Amino acid sequence: MSLLRALLGAVRPARPGPGPTARSVPDDDVLLDAPDERLAPALVAAALADPEPAAKLLATTRDAGEWEDRDRYVVRLATFAYSRGDWLTHWLTAAPGDPDALLVTAQLAVRRAWGSPARAERLRELGPLVRDVAEAAPHDPVPWRLALDHARGAHAGHALFESLWEQAVRRSPHHYGSHVAALKYLSAQWYGSHRAAFDFAEQAADDAAPDSLVRALPVRAAHDRLRVPPLRDPSVSEARIDRAADRALVLSGGFPVGDPWPAEVRNLLAYVLVERARWEEAREEFGRIGAHATSFPWGAGREDPLRAFLTARDRAGGEPARRDRPRGTGRGRTGRGGPGGH
Repeated sequence: MSLLRALLGAVRPARPGPGPTARSVPDDDVLLDAPDERLAPALVAAALADPEPAAKLLATTRDAGEWEDRDRYVVRLATFAYSRGDWLTHWLTAAPGDPDALLVTAQLAVRRAWGSPARAERLRELGPLVRDVAEAAPHDPVPWRLALDHARGAHAGHALFESLWEQAVRRSPHHYGSHVAALKYLSAQWYGSHRAAFDFAEQAADDAAPDSLVRALPVRAAHDRLRVPPLRDPSVSEARIDRAADRALVLSGGFPVGDPWPAEVRNLLAYVLVERARWEEAREEFGRIGAHATSFPWGAGREDPLRAFLTARDRAGGEPARRDRPRGTGRGRTGRGGPGGH
């Protein structure tokens, strides 16, 4: 908390051994944002306007304190409700005070506001809803992560953002989603700088457990920096970006090949490795990813994310990039309810 406070107050400008090959999984078997075995049945039921499996899933994560899973599931369910919301309407009608239904509703409302041309105004209108959902959660960090995302888009000042951050980490000191929300706020795109983002990410990674996804926070900062070429900021050297990738390689190597849990982190790492032309390590990382492509980071530039993933994998594998191939023609499949981003 003290590091974030300092940054907000001053915001100014050993690697793993050989692994599987990049093309271990054929193109047609790659899935974009595939749900895990717990979420998939809830999405199938939601498609049939049945909210019960989703309600049971979120209640289970809340009761068990499974905050990382809970955060992912809330985002994915809200994303699904963005285009198919009958099941959520039925849930709210049957249980208007259900904290999980209200949390998904708030997440959905914030997502819709982010897509509006009048984003800041729309988000400010949602302030009471987001605040009520957060204040009703004595132990859950997920509504406070949502409050952090909401505050960033509503142009909240540093003092308010810091107070929300303290509430989030009081509930879960190393909650990945809350740390990502803080990193975005501290980024050069929003209210900080590349240096502030790296400082925060590296300190958070140092403090996290060896198997925590927070360990990969620096590689997320590296991704953000690499999307702003050319690399001229002396506060973020190429060596610092490579050290971020090295950290993430150690973390990734501790998970099984094809594990969906670290999929987004692995996709981020693969992106950075390709951008840094670290081809051998990129090939190995695509092998670890297996069939689990994710919309972020590959869709960050409004590209077709699955096509961008496969093109990058081809580059890493030393094959000709097939950028001109039509979409949907033997180039992987999209999973239900892929997450949105802002």
